[in-house]
Amino acid sequence: MNIEVVGGSVTDILCDTVIVNLFEGVMAPGGATGIVDKALNGHISEIIRDMPGCGKYGETTVIHTFGVIGAKRVILLGLGLRSEFSLERVRALMAIAMRTARKLRSATVATIVHGAGTGGLDDRQAAQAVVEGAVMGLYQFKYYKTSKDDIPGIEKLLIIENDAAKLEALTQGAELGRIIAEGVNYARDLINHPAQYMTPTKMAWHAGEIAKQYGLELSVLEKQDMQANNMGALLAVAQGSSEPPKLIVLKYIGNPASQDITAYIGKGITFDSGGISLKPSQNMDEMKRDMAGGGAVLGAMMAIAQLKPKVNILAIVPCAENMPSGSAFRPGDIITSMSGKTIEVLSTDAEGRLILADAITYAKKLGATRIVDLATLTGACVVGLGAVYSGVVANNREWCQTVLAAARQAGEKMWELPNDDEYLEQIKSSIADLKNSGGRPGGAITAGLFIGQFADKTPWVHIDIAGTSDAEKDKGYNLKGGTGIGVRTLVQLANNFAKL
Repeated sequence: MNIEVVGGSVTDILCDTVIVNLFEGVMAPGGATGIVDKALNGHISEIIRDMPGCGKYGETTVIHTFGVIGAKRVILLGLGLRSEFSLERVRALMAIAMRTARKLRSATVATIVHGAGTGGLDDRQAAQAVVEGAVMGLYQFKYYKTSKDDIPGIEKLLIIENDAAKLEALTQGAELGRIIAEGVNYARDLINHPAQYMTPTKMAWHAGEIAKQYGLELSVLEKQDMQANNMGALLAVAQGSSEPPKLIVLKYIGNPASQDITAYIGKGITFDSGGISLKPSQNMDEMKRDMAGGGAVLGAMMAIAQLKPKVNILAIVPCAENMPSGSAFRPGDIITSMSGKTIEVLSTDAEGRLILADAITYAKKLGATRIVDLATLTGACVVGLGAVYSGVVANNREWCQTVLAAARQAGEKMWELPNDDEYLEQIKSSIADLKNSGGRPGGAITAGLFIGQFADKTPWVHIDIAGTSDAEKDKGYNLKGGTGIGVRTLVQLANNFAKL
């Protein structure tokens, strides 16, 4: 879909559908909606009188113009209460409106910048949110569909602004929104592919394509490289599968003068059967998405490479399958991680923290000065926070607040969990340095703190996306399947550092 910011009146733009808006409770439309209403001889005002609920959040009312204005149809988009309006709502509402426009078989859609007028939002940020919502909301995963969709896709999105002084800011915001949203959709594609396709080898191939297209440094550690680096934890997880493990390293150097390197580490378990500690068969098909953290890191790097912020980012994605076989690691085994710490395996289904342990140690070896890891780590986080918030565990207060601030700016909900030393008692082993499961109580916390033992004193934040990495149904800009959670936060974090 081509996206363009254009100057002119909302009534003059030639398109199939134009999107205007209305706050809940407003009876006399103003701004661009008022201009369209006047051109249509008060038809929108008449609709409001007849259907006062048309301004409620997410309501869409389709109005045919019969050639009176440049657009063939108008979508009147309900914004909800003005007091509850936000950038996050702009994203969700644009997704809803664009899917409505697609159902109307619109090839060209025009929209005003929702929130940039009476909504009181910053022009650039509002334009970014409009485009993010549009691009993410139109996402479809059709790689394996053999039947043709009889509804064509939207070819062009025009963002209309009558004030020429605002066009530059809107253009910048729209371009930023496009790059970020395409990074999210790329991550969604990786997550939604079946495990038979998205193997560790294929993950590495995709990383190679990103590096080639956007000029990133790439290295991939093979099994023998992991053995040379004593990555016993990652190798233990991988040993039950015929698929060879890969450790992907992408490097973006935007500030060569700085020794500061932020490591983004994403869990890349391309299928998780649970290993010998086999998961129940119900919903095991969803375990193809256990690499969502790795997918988010790759999607973020694709965006960062295009935006070129003045920062240094090291992306590491440890990839493996966790499978049961005669060669699989077992409950009761003791493994030695790259750091030298020994780990008693209580459950082979607590494998994500093992591969992240070696990835974090390797990141530190490569010079990482701060770390963020993303992982579909624990069912305990889903029980505690549901599908709304991602859970956060950290070892550094300042770094944690920096990451949470970026998440808020990006519109991704995260909640910090406690990290008191008392929880560490649950992961102490009587026969090794650590055990890989602290049991059910505080499971999301103890799993995070296990990873933190390998970060040591390096500022580190762990984000558990087990509950937020996929959606069970279409809602707002998230469609059923992988959500690409984390991409926007990682990109925002890089951009924020570039401004310091």
